[in-house]
Amino acid sequence: MTNTFEVAVRAEATLGEGPTWDPATGRLLWIDILGSRVHTYDPATGRRTLRRTDQHVGAVKPRAGGGLVLNLRDGIGLIDPDDTFRWLRREVVPGRRGNDAAVAPDGSLWAGTMRYDEAPYGGTLSRVTGDGTVHVLLDDVAVSNGTGWSPDGRLMYYIDSPTRRIDVFDVGAADGRITGRRCLVTIEEGAGFPDGLTVDADGCVWVALWDGGAVRRYTPAGDLDRVIPLPVPRVTACAFGGQDLTDLYITTARVGLTAPHPLAGSLLVVPGAGKGVAQPSFAG
Repeated sequence: MTNTFEVAVRAEATLGEGPTWDPATGRLLWIDILGSRVHTYDPATGRRTLRRTDQHVGAVKPRAGGGLVLNLRDGIGLIDPDDTFRWLRREVVPGRRGNDAAVAPDGSLWAGTMRYDEAPYGGTLSRVTGDGTVHVLLDDVAVSNGTGWSPDGRLMYYIDSPTRRIDVFDVGAADGRITGRRCLVTIEEGAGFPDGLTVDADGCVWVALWDGGAVRRYTPAGDLDRVIPLPVPRVTACAFGGQDLTDLYITTARVGLTAPHPLAGSLLVVPGAGKGVAQPSFAG
């Protein structure tokens, strides 16, 4: 395993986020939230595509039947296989937008929101089923961010960034409900804020550190066992990709930096960083 990064896509994304491997197409999906752009990158050919959205986009995930699901400012949108857009669930809340999201083992989308001013208790985490039914799971968050599950599906990890914590929940075997919230890790002062996360095949949690210039890996017991230092301060999210899920893709941001590093806003990759877990597609 290596800690050496490469530049996958040199870009100037304002707020690059949400890397997601799509095994059906062999492409990495990622977004620029404030640039209202959905990017794809094919590492085998180097081909890239860009799609502009009509509003800020917090996350993009593949759908089981083809197409994409988007966590947008005003709700959950779908791009169908014929490239047309439609709303699955539209809910306009002034001053609020969609943020990070993840697909659960059962194919539901766990979508986070936040206020633009990042006010406490202004965000939510909701479970969205394929028919657009929404169940609010947490209604007291500020900046809903990284969400992921252990390889056996029995634990769910979650980040509300201003808390500096990675929390862990127990997941009900029968109904998928989350209970028993507790702190796995608290990021120390001066090391940045936890942002996006991914869980590897060993059950370890990788977390991107906003204003921390690094990606860290923590064991299921909460012990820090790896650090990947990066030259850009605003590291936003990470995910495993490639045909064997061994390459760690990392998104970065330029927003709020007066003199950004030349690679800020680029998509980075650490080849052979570890071994990821295949992620389900949205069942809608």
